[in-house]
Amino acid sequence: MNLRVGTLILPSEPWADAREAWRQAEEVGFDIAYTADHLTHPTMSGQWWADGWTTLAAAAGVTQGLQLGTLVASAAVRPPAVLARQSATLADLSGGRFVLGLGAGAALDAVAAGLAAPTPTELAGRFESVVADLRVLWAGGEPARDLGVDVAAHAPGVEPPHLMLAAHGPRAMATVARHADGWSTYGGPKASGLSGSQFWDLVSSQVSGLEQACRREGREPASLRRSLLLGWSDDRPLSSLASFTAAAERALALGFDELVVYWPQGQPGARFWADPEVVRECVRSVRVA
Repeated sequence: MNLRVGTLILPSEPWADAREAWRQAEEVGFDIAYTADHLTHPTMSGQWWADGWTTLAAAAGVTQGLQLGTLVASAAVRPPAVLARQSATLADLSGGRFVLGLGAGAALDAVAAGLAAPTPTELAGRFESVVADLRVLWAGGEPARDLGVDVAAHAPGVEPPHLMLAAHGPRAMATVARHADGWSTYGGPKASGLSGSQFWDLVSSQVSGLEQACRREGREPASLRRSLLLGWSDDRPLSSLASFTAAAERALALGFDELVVYWPQGQPGARFWADPEVVRECVRSVRVA
């Protein structure tokens, strides 16, 4: 299979415990390991939630070839100049291994950051603005100075990171088509509670929306890397090798070149638990097929 495979390691453990997960992700053979960027989340009430950016900096020091990324950073709470500098610094620290996954973010995070709760329309508008300004800052020159930044937004000799944008609706898809190197989806909020054909029908409709947005922008859809996160719906891709293989084949058929699964955590029966040996078998199946 011509498919990259990634994992999302939730920052829900102190680094003394989490360190080994990042090492194991590389040892198992994942191409990339992501972490989340939330200040708060309804599913994590009362639990520890580490800062994703600091976690990735630490992960860069305990891995060698594994790509590292945000899935996804929040435009709701990250001003473009800050986001550009954080991302470029991680690209430098990791030797060019950092992928910036960026989404519109959530209203709850904005409130936790001391901001007024944005409406969905305001979140979408800010996402468009942050992405456009981010590209300007990385390009540098006079346009960047117009944004108030008169220093380089990435280190000498280090290219700006790959920009992967999360999008689920028409307005965000247009932003992807105009500015992104890649597209990411988990199905969006509507994926929660879906399983089987319902989930794949939803993702298929999003793929169609992306391709239409690209054609409107005069862009070849195949020029975008496509990443699909599985596990937010009711499907459990790591429950068996057969489940993973079936998901991988459906993702490939829809044009995805990267499949991301949640890193196993918790005890048997927990939402994101998986047998470590099954995880190894799943990654090996992509490597040898």
